[in-house]
Amino acid sequence: MVVKSMSLYSSLRTAWKKPKPLYKQKLIGWRRQNVVERVDKPTRLDRARQLGYKAKQGYVVVRTRIRKGGRLRPKLRKGRGPSNRGRYVTTKQSLQAIAEKRVARKFPNLEVLNSYYVGEDGKQFFYEMILVDPQHPVVRKDPKINWIVRQRKRVFRGLTSAGKKSRGL
Repeated sequence: MVVKSMSLYSSLRTAWKKPKPLYKQKLIGWRRQNVVERVDKPTRLDRARQLGYKAKQGYVVVRTRIRKGGRLRPKLRKGRGPSNRGRYVTTKQSLQAIAEKRVARKFPNLEVLNSYYVGEDGKQFFYEMILVDPQHPVVRKDPKINWIVRQRKRVFRGLTSAGKKSRGL
């Protein structure tokens, strides 16, 4: 009988597909935290590494939550209502791309590299963002990431993976 050994990242990926009961307790704790919360290390290390995270200076991981569902347009109070009015407005961007923008506004000196899904409950989605400090000397010296030094506000131009999806790329 041959036992196939899995790498660390592939075993993490399979473990994430079937979350344990502790996962529910984590979500309860995340709900009580601030909307944008800095995290010491990524919750999903395999996914963070795929998207460009490295455990070195200049990299920051932030968890954020965003409310599920579309926008509810306010109800008309006066005058006649248009015949084809609608109450619900769907955004052209995904909630993940909107969450990236909110985090970018909170941390104006950092650039959003990418983001990934970490969970959801009845009301909110939770995402983690990988942020990079373009002014940090470690980032400036690294040839694999120093391209980000020449970019500004990339999340607002739809250059992250979530932003590219909304642009149809």
